Amino acid sequence: MIVHLRADTVSVVIDARDLPSIVHWGAPLGDLSEDDLVLLADDAISPIPNNAPDVPIPVGLLPSARHGYPGRPGLRGHRSAGDWLPSLTRSSVARSASEAVFDTEGGGLSVRSTVELAPSGVLRVRHEVRNDGFRAYTVDGVETALPVPAQASELMDFHGRWIREKHPQRRHFDLGSWVRESRRGRTGHDATPAILAGTSGFGFRTGEVWAVHVAWSGNHVTYAERVHEGRGVLGGGELLTSGEVVLAPGETYSSPWVYAAYSGAGIDGITSAFHQWMRARPSHPVRPRPVVLNTWEAVYFDHDLDRLKGLADVAARVGVERFVLDDGWFRHRRDDTAGLGDWYVDEGVWPDGLSPLIDHVTGLGMKFGIWVEPEMVNPDSDLFRAHPDWVLAPGDGTFPPTSRNQQVLDLAHPDAYAYILSRLDALLRDNDVAFVKWDHNRDIIGARVHEQTLAVYRLLDELRSRHRAVEIESCSSGGGRTDLEILARTDRVWASDCNDALERQTIQRWTALLLPLELIGAHVGPPHSHTTGRTQDLSFRVATALFGHFGIEWDIASASPADQEALAEAVAFYKSVRGLLHTGTLVRGDLPDPSATLTGVVGPDEAVFSYVQLTSAERTVPAPVRLPGLAPSRRYAVTPVTPGGAPRSQQVPPPSGATRVLSGRALTDVGVRPPVLMPEQAWLLHLKAV
Repeated sequence: MIVHLRADTVSVVIDARDLPSIVHWGAPLGDLSEDDLVLLADDAISPIPNNAPDVPIPVGLLPSARHGYPGRPGLRGHRSAGDWLPSLTRSSVARSASEAVFDTEGGGLSVRSTVELAPSGVLRVRHEVRNDGFRAYTVDGVETALPVPAQASELMDFHGRWIREKHPQRRHFDLGSWVRESRRGRTGHDATPAILAGTSGFGFRTGEVWAVHVAWSGNHVTYAERVHEGRGVLGGGELLTSGEVVLAPGETYSSPWVYAAYSGAGIDGITSAFHQWMRARPSHPVRPRPVVLNTWEAVYFDHDLDRLKGLADVAARVGVERFVLDDGWFRHRRDDTAGLGDWYVDEGVWPDGLSPLIDHVTGLGMKFGIWVEPEMVNPDSDLFRAHPDWVLAPGDGTFPPTSRNQQVLDLAHPDAYAYILSRLDALLRDNDVAFVKWDHNRDIIGARVHEQTLAVYRLLDELRSRHRAVEIESCSSGGGRTDLEILARTDRVWASDCNDALERQTIQRWTALLLPLELIGAHVGPPHSHTTGRTQDLSFRVATALFGHFGIEWDIASASPADQEALAEAVAFYKSVRGLLHTGTLVRGDLPDPSATLTGVVGPDEAVFSYVQLTSAERTVPAPVRLPGLAPSRRYAVTPVTPGGAPRSQQVPPPSGATRVLSGRALTDVGVRPPVLMPEQAWLLHLKAV
């Protein structure tokens, strides 16, 4: 059987006459007859060169060393050091218009491979391995492989660290393997959100691009590989330590979903496919994303009721809709060395509980949110002293080294799980909480990451079933856990602990590779960044935070009246365009000068663009900037806007704020001339169709 899955922008053809293998994943092929599909599949069979096996070697969804594949095998495992090369054969195929399910079996194993193609063009694949034998089977790896054609000659992936997440890097797609492994027990600040392969020099708007993302919040691997015959694949899966998953007879292991997308129109096509897919989920937030104020960089651990009330008063005046109390509200938590695990309101700081603050916040018309870090425990805590056996440890009687004064709570331990569930349930039941900032501030060192990750998913699922109106943010010391599987259970991510707007420009730009803007927490920080030491204008901080789920993390009660007024104007502008920002199509420009970037969101009748001068420009006068994504035949009124204040310019006379009307074709093919901006400044344009 040859299976053809189709969407408007992509075709996937799978040869299932033997083990399922993809023979085409790329440009849409239109209607193909059965004869056409057979010819296409036959032509994809590799010729047999000298000094090679005497039969063609397929690149299956689970590539098999048993069948002679010389690259990274898809299924790895054994039974007591035997049966390490299972001989699988196809047993059945079931398909619909958007899905195909392939069953294979052999060597005491059954494997079910599910391939789904969404209308957006997002492809996803996973495998379920069942032990049908009489002895235990150790699973060492189950990794999907998706072939890419020879013209995919260049790779892009991402590196990062705390407060500097998701920075791109490029290389040739040469012979050999480029393997990105994350062994941090969470997605990881340095983990790549995807590996992209594309035609030479592919950009935001140009070139063919293929991308793969592993949706798993624990240890995982993503790789690109080209074997010596020249065939290239992108793939990945969960990264398992030895003996971590052992299947008793009858038990099943399910691999994470591997998500993939193809674009014939550059990186923006990949982004569009993922954004459409995310927005089509039943769980996707549908309410307007409220303006947030988080108290962390305003008060840190200084939880004084009168001060927090005063901050809430100012927040309400500038238009904040959600007030979030960050770290420091629970027992023994006067700094970051103690208290994690003691999830009771600190009676010494809050003698009347949280109600006085919550009532004040909700009385001002805002919703209340709160910070937790339930997967961690401080050694200096009542919980640790009572239950050191609940710490996730190697099992040899020792503890891993602490990190950020923390150990990891073993949520696979039934009693530890029940305790955390009961405390969080009580917190949400007994208080009017609409939002939870769920943090995870250290790597997991040691075994059982697989069990821990599944336990976190169960905990989130159970809490959400009990408190359906509560929204949850995935924070992991910033952007350390932003994969699509954690986002199946949360409503947004905190992109970074860095609120420096210059750093945020890159962080948010590439977090948005997969995630729509409404899922990316982006806050206006203080004038002076505590993570980098930079000082930045309010207009630049506002322009950066607009392209996300807008919020504030700053002691605005101590801000000048002029800054408070400008911030209120910025909040009002965000509210006027958030419907566009959070439903429109994200577009990005390929500019000749790397010192500047262009980002926009285009809707049916309006658009917002941000031209950002990151550093000093290469040229004295910037070239005209083309605005992509507009309807060529429509005319647009183009108005410079200045929420938070006008950008600083080196231009004489200053740039005009006048509205001009131009066609979409002129704006896209000729462009508009930006002002001569100083570094760390942004020029915003609001377009409306006329």
